[in-house]
Amino acid sequence: MSLHESAVSTLVDWPAPDVEQDSLRHTVLAFLDAAPDACLRKSAPGHLTASTLLLDHTASRVLLTLHPRVGRWIQLGGHCEPSDATIQAAALREAREESGIKDLVMDPVPLALHTHPITCSLGLPTRHLDVRFLAIAPAGSVAVRSDESDDLRWWPVDELPENAERDTVGQLMRLARLRLRT
Repeated sequence: MSLHESAVSTLVDWPAPDVEQDSLRHTVLAFLDAAPDACLRKSAPGHLTASTLLLDHTASRVLLTLHPRVGRWIQLGGHCEPSDATIQAAALREAREESGIKDLVMDPVPLALHTHPITCSLGLPTRHLDVRFLAIAPAGSVAVRSDESDDLRWWPVDELPENAERDTVGQLMRLARLRLRT
């Protein structure tokens, strides 16, 4: 199965948490149907990205990165690579690279979808269609900042920094709490 096929399969089977997310799921599926390179950054009109809300083993802290382009604290994530076998593998690779933590336990079912305009590494305005996952770090994990981040820190889930992307991280935290209860 290709990365593109895995994204389609993942989203066809995904039980969206609400009507808005289901509508976005259909939009992303239509984009995937129309663009064979939709999972790769070379797709200038837009491309899928993969991100991960990373919680500590107690689910009381979240690891956020101070993104250099965005200028806010956000979840870990980034572009899919041709070597990624699945959309889940892309999210896990990005989370490992950006956190420095190797033994993450990732839920293969997306938490949410998001789309946003951005000027990314192509240097041109484009759109990211982000597939967002949940992962848990093992006890004793020590995060190590990568070159892709201005800063990297664990934050109490109820005490996010002032310049956090509150809507995004807040939505992911709400969905993660529901997921972890089941």
